[in-house]
Amino acid sequence: MELFTILLSGLLTIVSPPGLIIDSVAENAIRSRFEKVEQLQVRVDNTPNYQLLNGNIEQVRIAGRGLWLTPTIRIDALELETDPINVDLQRLRQRTQESPATSLQEPLQAGVRLVLTEADINQALDSPNVTAQLQQIASRFSRNAAQRYQFINPQVDLLENNRVRFQVEAVEGNAPPLTIVIESGLGIKSGHSLQLIEPVLSVDGKALPSPLVQGFASGISNRFNLRSLEDAGITARLLKLEIDTETLEVATFVRFDPRK
Repeated sequence: MELFTILLSGLLTIVSPPGLIIDSVAENAIRSRFEKVEQLQVRVDNTPNYQLLNGNIEQVRIAGRGLWLTPTIRIDALELETDPINVDLQRLRQRTQESPATSLQEPLQAGVRLVLTEADINQALDSPNVTAQLQQIASRFSRNAAQRYQFINPQVDLLENNRVRFQVEAVEGNAPPLTIVIESGLGIKSGHSLQLIEPVLSVDGKALPSPLVQGFASGISNRFNLRSLEDAGITARLLKLEIDTETLEVATFVRFDPRK
């Protein structure tokens, strides 16, 4: 959700300055939305250029490497290509705390490709925000367990054949930690959620029963469902999910609907 908001805000910032736009100005507008940027190229296609004065852009293309959403969350590669953008410039310049989507005259559509490395994922997992989210996810499956245990040292290993292994330790007081390991294939379900394929779940090396594992897999699929963004006026569809031993690549279609 945060990434989609950053992209929308950055795209609309491109058309907010008065006068005609150039690629370098657009690049600076996008760059300012990230904590840190290692490489970034932005191409604004607009023929004729004066269309911008009416809030119209034919297409924006973005290619970046090493984009940091926060000091601990890094995207290895990002590619984005929009359909035509139509913005109410007056409303865009006047808005304060409103959603950027309130300035849209028409839906804004884009194709997005993301690449995350295994190192990037593990660095993000080590952040306090992600640790807190793991605790919240645990509470959805067992509130008692989430209250009893603290989850530490999360780690992901990317495997061949679109599989991943996730390991985390559950600590209760002064007792020895429990090692929880989940290994599963990942796929796309109906374009909007993750599907766990042949998941295996173990605690301290002991495999859990299949019904419990399937219930867990169903809960994960429901938790990571892009339809949850629709209340915010964002329609997103997963088009591609590929995993090898070094990277995770995702391609999505995103549409931002105008907001009143």
